[in-house]
Amino acid sequence: MKERLEALKHEALEQLGKVGDAAELNYLRVKYLGKKGALTEILRGMGGLSAEERPVIGQVANEVRGAIEALIEAKQSEFERAETERRLAAEKVDVTLPGRPMKRGAVHPLNQVIEEIEDIFIGMGYKIAEGPEVETDYYNFEALNLPKNHPARDMQDSFYLTEDLLARTQTSPVQVRTMEDMKGEVPIKVICPGRVYRRDDDDATHSFQFHQIEGLVVGKGIRMSDLKGTLLEFTRKMFGPNTQIRLRPSFFPFTEPSVEVDVTCVKCGGHGCRVCKQSGWLEILGSGMVHPRVLEMSGYDPEEYTGFAFGMGVERIAMLKYGVDDIRHFFSNDLRFLQQFARV
Repeated sequence: MKERLEALKHEALEQLGKVGDAAELNYLRVKYLGKKGALTEILRGMGGLSAEERPVIGQVANEVRGAIEALIEAKQSEFERAETERRLAAEKVDVTLPGRPMKRGAVHPLNQVIEEIEDIFIGMGYKIAEGPEVETDYYNFEALNLPKNHPARDMQDSFYLTEDLLARTQTSPVQVRTMEDMKGEVPIKVICPGRVYRRDDDDATHSFQFHQIEGLVVGKGIRMSDLKGTLLEFTRKMFGPNTQIRLRPSFFPFTEPSVEVDVTCVKCGGHGCRVCKQSGWLEILGSGMVHPRVLEMSGYDPEEYTGFAFGMGVERIAMLKYGVDDIRHFFSNDLRFLQQFARV
């Protein structure tokens, strides 16, 4: 049996020395060391050996197995190194090639307009105030001179969450909260940007969610002329130095008197065109003098203090500024549309 083991060792090492690939190596491993391999077949005859011969043959068998396994591992490592080198050569990276450009995000056109409006009013001494988007009925309506069951509430079809909580329909509640926080101190000069919600028809000019920026000034001796001068300065910085404005009487429950503000058409400069329906004017916002009742409810004596307020839809400003004819483009996430406004 010892001679058979030595002959098997010689044969196996010779065959393994000639092996050319991993598949052939695996075949020889099974042939010589597998459960039905040559070594196992020889060792089955150990049952017929004497007690003195078994340890000797067992030691020889272990040496044979060890020699074969060592050569198999060496060959396996050799094939693995060769495969790694082959793949590295095939997958070689030319580090001198220019890198792939990364796509960069951009500020959304509505955020661009909000930032521009904020910069204009900050330059005029205003501060930015914010408030909750889920508001109480009191701050959204009652504190703005719209008591329960007031018919003017029909102007804003609202999303109520409970009997007393709703998604705010305007950013005016932030003005009330600001006046309350100031506790009668003046002057107040704030703008209040944010999202608002109304059950408006989803068409080219309306959306159930949109953005507003409202402004509030409270102090002593504040007049309608101050409001007009402020809005004229704003519109000229937003739409160009030759822009003119006009004020038209209107109604808002929280201002008295109230006015709608128009600007000369950004397309034709006021001469009349299809965009302005030949009128030369485009409506951009509502405004007025803060209603005495609103001042009083917020802790200000209307006999001593006056103020003005204004509110504009950001989407409306953006549509006029960029010539966009459908408000839904701003919310469609269409990159073909949004990339037009990417800042360089």
